[in-house]
Amino acid sequence: MATGPTAKSEKTIVVSGIPDGVVKDDIMADILMIHFQKAKNWGGDVEDVVYPTTIKGVAYIIFEDQEVAENVLKKDEHKLEDKRLGRYFPLKISLYTEHIFTCVSSVLDLSIFGDKYILEDLVKELQKHITDLSFSPLQSNGLISVQGSFPAIKSLKDNLLLRANSLSWKDKRGESKPDQRPNSRTQKHRLSMGPSNNVVHNLGKEEQVVVLDTDIYYYMKQFLYKESLAKYSVVSREVTDGEVTTIYLENSRASSDPRELERAKERIEDFSAKLHCSLRKERFSLDGNTKSKRQKYKQACEMVKAKFPKVLVIPYDTHVDVIGSSSDTYEFTQEVNRLVKAHFQKRFRR
Repeated sequence: MATGPTAKSEKTIVVSGIPDGVVKDDIMADILMIHFQKAKNWGGDVEDVVYPTTIKGVAYIIFEDQEVAENVLKKDEHKLEDKRLGRYFPLKISLYTEHIFTCVSSVLDLSIFGDKYILEDLVKELQKHITDLSFSPLQSNGLISVQGSFPAIKSLKDNLLLRANSLSWKDKRGESKPDQRPNSRTQKHRLSMGPSNNVVHNLGKEEQVVVLDTDIYYYMKQFLYKESLAKYSVVSREVTDGEVTTIYLENSRASSDPRELERAKERIEDFSAKLHCSLRKERFSLDGNTKSKRQKYKQACEMVKAKFPKVLVIPYDTHVDVIGSSSDTYEFTQEVNRLVKAHFQKRFRR
């Protein structure tokens, strides 16, 4: 995926509705290539077919020419037909867009490691191990900005937690040498770190901590979240800070099995991983539009939303975010744009 659709997104379409298990994967890839090369399907030369993918029933078709990809998207109906399939299967076609996690920014305070590490060397080591991240210059107070995909940010968090816990255990066992530096931050270090399994003991209660991309959290909360917590007798509180949301899980009853907390955490993380692979985000920018046009976009989103029950619409002052599967978000945005365009064309003719 990294060298296929991502690098050539303008020439790539997403195909969903592919029957699973009817024929072998390599045969299905051939059938898809033949389908999208046919003139009757408004197709042309295909550079590559990415199938199977991490999403069941979904393939990525990369054309040699961007114009062919645009033509294929204009065709009203695509039916996958081949004698090896036994019958035809309707396909949903949409333009490829990047995963919901385009880029996440975070500011780290590495000053708590200042007593045990040379911070510049620590940053170089982190850069070496997590190459997907971009680091700003380290400030004198220990702050540093980091940008990258959400999984890479999460990997960085886990790396730093392991280092902090290792130092904490060494301190407890007396293995660390006495710190000779002035203004020691060792006490601050100990207070800020929890055990490596992310269980926090707070006033006799246990908590599990889950860190999610905020858009994933919003989508999960709308469609999956409450059922997951109710199943495990768990309650939660959430803290959202820009692109990152931290969830703190607690047992809803004092007599609840502590293992339910861990199971709830694992379930939420599993959901998050699956959504990370399948969700896309489209955005209607409202900046620069008249008040009337901004209002019309918001109204059109509300009207179209009923047709797409698995799409999450989040209105803001400056834009509207649309989150869902690749095919749903593409069709949603097309329908909204059509409604807005038709409305203003009608007004102009008057």
